[in-house]
Amino acid sequence: MEKGRFISFEGGEGGGKTTQLSRLAGLLKSKDIDLLETREPGGTPQGELLRDLLVRGEIDRWQPMSELLMMNAARVEHVHQVIAPALAAGKWVLCDRFVDSSYAYQGIAGGLGLKVVQDLHTLTLDGILPDLTVLLDLPTEAGLERAAKRGGDARFEKKGTEFHQKLRDGFLKLAADSPERYVKVDASQSFDVVWKSIEAEVVSRFSL
Repeated sequence: MEKGRFISFEGGEGGGKTTQLSRLAGLLKSKDIDLLETREPGGTPQGELLRDLLVRGEIDRWQPMSELLMMNAARVEHVHQVIAPALAAGKWVLCDRFVDSSYAYQGIAGGLGLKVVQDLHTLTLDGILPDLTVLLDLPTEAGLERAAKRGGDARFEKKGTEFHQKLRDGFLKLAADSPERYVKVDASQSFDVVWKSIEAEVVSRFSL
């Protein structure tokens, strides 16, 4: 059986990851591709419990290292219980955030450094990475405005413009360092225009 494909969606707040992931799922289903839609932190009962701890409460509730360890604990369960079995069964996995969010949020914006995140990911998950990572990039203030309009009040959304600018710069660095895996899309465009860019990339990359 052919191994499935793994596609993640990344970016700061307000980029439209959930919307575009859903559109990609619709395209793949129309081509009779068996798939799984999931998210991080979360994706398992254990991961959803950790998600509540991570995204709720005051901004300073956790140190970046505590965040990273909880994120990674959720990811270990997610990979072993959900992602790896699905890929082994030939399913495509579409994930709203994966390890690149830890690189950007805790490693870069949180100040822990990339090596700490990489070492932990290698130690616990043998460095598993998506086949394709879609980075939905838009100016920091525009993303925060979108998040505010949808009623977002998660801890990370409240961390302020300076943190989120570091976050955006971090994602752009990750994309520049791994051009073979990343595709960067200008998410300041309309959702339909953004979708067309994603559709074209996926169709071309995976010969659909």
